[in-house]
Amino acid sequence: MTILTGGQPGAPAADPIFLEVFWTRVRSVVNEAAKLIVRTSFSTLSTEANDFAVVVTDSAGRALAENSGSIPSFIGTLPRTVRTAIERFGTDTMRPGDIFITNNPWIGTGHLNDVSLVKPLFHRDTLVGFAATAAHVPDIGGKIRSVDARELFEEGFHIPLMRLLADGRADETLLSLIRTNVRTPEQTVGDIWSQVGAVELIAARLAGILDEYGLPGIDDLAQALFERSESAMRQAIRTLPEGEYRYEMETDGFDERFRYAVAVRIADGAIECDFTGTSPQQPRGINCVLAYTSAMTVYAIKCLLLPDLPNNHGLFLPIRAVAPEGSILNPRSPAPVGGRACTGHYVPTVIFGALSQVLPGKVMAGVGSPLWIANLSGTREDGRPFATVLFYNGGMGATAGKDGASVMSWPSNISATPVEVAEREAPLLFRCKALRPGSGGTGAQRGGLGEEIRFVSTHHQPLSIVFLTERLKVAAPGLHGGGDGAVGEVLINGAAINSRLPHVLQPGDEVTLRTPGGGGYGAMADRDAAQAAHDRQQAYIAAP
Repeated sequence: MTILTGGQPGAPAADPIFLEVFWTRVRSVVNEAAKLIVRTSFSTLSTEANDFAVVVTDSAGRALAENSGSIPSFIGTLPRTVRTAIERFGTDTMRPGDIFITNNPWIGTGHLNDVSLVKPLFHRDTLVGFAATAAHVPDIGGKIRSVDARELFEEGFHIPLMRLLADGRADETLLSLIRTNVRTPEQTVGDIWSQVGAVELIAARLAGILDEYGLPGIDDLAQALFERSESAMRQAIRTLPEGEYRYEMETDGFDERFRYAVAVRIADGAIECDFTGTSPQQPRGINCVLAYTSAMTVYAIKCLLLPDLPNNHGLFLPIRAVAPEGSILNPRSPAPVGGRACTGHYVPTVIFGALSQVLPGKVMAGVGSPLWIANLSGTREDGRPFATVLFYNGGMGATAGKDGASVMSWPSNISATPVEVAEREAPLLFRCKALRPGSGGTGAQRGGLGEEIRFVSTHHQPLSIVFLTERLKVAAPGLHGGGDGAVGEVLINGAAINSRLPHVLQPGDEVTLRTPGGGGYGAMADRDAAQAAHDRQQAYIAAP
């Protein structure tokens, strides 16, 4: 990557080579902290699913570096969490041994299941920045996560922004409350301590880097990086024709379908995505807070314009998301938000639809997402409660030059749960995990395939299961003449069910999940004959 030149001669921030070396080293530290989380977490949500992120900010809470495998939504929300901690507590009250914690959806990542930590970073008694993490814990109490909740208070234990550690001493009362209110006390608290280890590692490593280079802090270097990155993003935006580009689509909804509308306005090196016209806030756990909407907006634009430049605050400055308060993309507290991914994951798709008018060769057809989730809970033979989260993915949409990837998470970047891990963590026996022939939309480039999963409850007593699913009614749309992907299906013992509602599995009951396929791109008549023959040979298309 090349950093644009600029700055005052003689200062480290003015040297693009030093700036690149310094930034690379900070990113390396953040990636090391991410590896620590993977290796020390108690649950599979971080060790297998990658449902976490690590960020370093400057002293003002502006994102400097992130781990390379970060969840896109967390990248955009974590700096806001840091800035809220600064506003609430003030930097003058912060000490080297402090670590702040919250799972407030409007301060954190958008739902209670993600716990965020913020640690002030000090160098020679001066606050120089912050380390922050967010991770999905296996259980946070309340109802098992679903879209069926009617208000936030049903969705779990709410941790206001507060100190988890004060001057190095843990708040044992808070930890006791968490253990008492969740089904997985060892795993949930263990995962939180794993995050503590990550931010402590960053504090030690960053202090070492500053000592090595004789630097008093990181703010000057961060500001230089932000300016260069902002300039690069504005230059990329200026390559697009100015104007307003609109797109609308529908999704499954509940009794009625939800409407998504966006007006993408490009002017003077900036982009505004206005979601006015999107469906109103719902009395169900499917609302998506504005911070999450904004994060997905930035992610979509960056994918199209500067995919190779690592994320930082400067890239985000020319991009703005607007959504009416009281809509499903900007709900008022205490709206239920547990299934916010079922809404927020559509944001990049609707933006791609608008920008297909000016970037037809770059945008992707509709994706077989949002991510599918199966939440299971029950009681072990020894009487202890347990909860497990399983992730599954549909097919990605095709682009102008490539077939869509099969069974791939987008935009969430979360790995599907391996069969071996699922059977280890839950009383389940898997009978099938295979690609769905014919589920990808047809076209010059074929949409990615979904998958079929079948598993049986081997539990000695009834097992609760709650699904988060989408695209059971409205397929992932094709683009520029491409066909739509196949819709998904959820069955119990061979019968279709309403996956919006909780269900109970009796011993021996079989669950079948068929995830949606991605949309195709271009007319089928234009598909390369060799590719079509390969599809038939590999059974990627359904038998006639």
